[in-house]
Amino acid sequence: MSILLVRHGETPLNASRVLQPPNTPLSERGSAQARAVGERLASTQLAGVLASDLRRAYETAGPIAAAHGLPIQTSPLLHERNFALLRGLPYDTMGYNPIEMEGAPPGGESMPEFLARVARAFEAMVALRARLSGPLAVVSHGLVIKSILRHHVHLPDGMPPPERIGNTSVTV
Repeated sequence: MSILLVRHGETPLNASRVLQPPNTPLSERGSAQARAVGERLASTQLAGVLASDLRRAYETAGPIAAAHGLPIQTSPLLHERNFALLRGLPYDTMGYNPIEMEGAPPGGESMPEFLARVARAFEAMVALRARLSGPLAVVSHGLVIKSILRHHVHLPDGMPPPERIGNTSVTV
């Protein structure tokens, strides 16, 4: 049972290390990356495409779905962690790493809340894949994919999850 985890393409804000608002579009480079990952996966016999409905993930899922003539199913469970009032701020101006903070930023999601949501997303992915006749591509966000790899995927002994999930990387 294959699930392909794909991180969205580059945006102007993630390239400049800014916490992104929900509706951040892909940059020109990100759009090119999305087309390239669509071409890369064109020979894969995908049976479904599931994506975060945040713009950058949905735009990345477009070329993947188009290459297979599939619709894009969306789920808010696949959203990036909600940093609420911190969105739009450069990482370097905060004096701490917001990605690793356990507590909730004002109006946002704590790490335990985020991990619980990702667990529900993973369950939904596995259930969807079980109903399909082939692999499922899931387009989401870096923290979501890292969380899935750390908490839900059994990696071989001695193989840690990757420290960085690059834009339009594909993890099977």
